Amino acid sequence: MRSKISLYIMAAFYVMAGINHFINPDIYTGIMPPWVPFHTELVYISGGVEVAGGLLLLPSTTRNIGAWMLIGLLLAVFPANIQMAINYYEVGHSMFWLTLVRLPFQLLLIWWAWKFTK
Repeated sequence: MRSKISLYIMAAFYVMAGINHFINPDIYTGIMPPWVPFHTELVYISGGVEVAGGLLLLPSTTRNIGAWMLIGLLLAVFPANIQMAINYYEVGHSMFWLTLVRLPFQLLLIWWAWKFTK
């Protein structure tokens, strides 16, 4: 039962986060590393992958695919999390510490998704 609750929480988290990419794309384009091209397009693509991955977690027949999609996404967006920390550091943002906490938290999210690849 606990794993079902965890699954539903994870699916809802990614679907809502993905939808937010379409509602508030500027949040995400603002943390894209400058060397990455097509910021807006990649924000929409990553949002779509989040929504799709979250939804694919729900049926047991596609759960493995959804979990691996989310793991790939988490790895792909890691440079944006680093860029966010750099941006916050450069402007002396009071929440800079939170960006540092977020970096290893990404590993926890990968582990959580990996639990559903089996």
